[in-house]
Amino acid sequence: MFFRGSRYEDVPEANFTRPDGLVARYKLIRFIPATSAHLAHGVVRGERSDHLAALAYRDPERFWRICDANVVMRPEALTAEVGARILIPPAKG
Repeated sequence: MFFRGSRYEDVPEANFTRPDGLVARYKLIRFIPATSAHLAHGVVRGERSDHLAALAYRDPERFWRICDANVVMRPEALTAEVGARILIPPAKG
């Protein structure tokens, strides 16, 4: 259902059976884990979270690691304010 390395990869699944017998599989809630970071970055105009992830991890799809460390749900919130300091966590943790 989700690609390898997705933030939802390890989230448990559940099933819901509709009255007509159709079974729908879904993911349970993903809680943002405590994510430590050892680097900080000052946001510059035009940056996006996928650009930062590409620089930090060589993988733009790992932007969610940066979101988790900064406790944001929407990636665009990370870079909305020029000059803001955001935390960059290690690739694994």
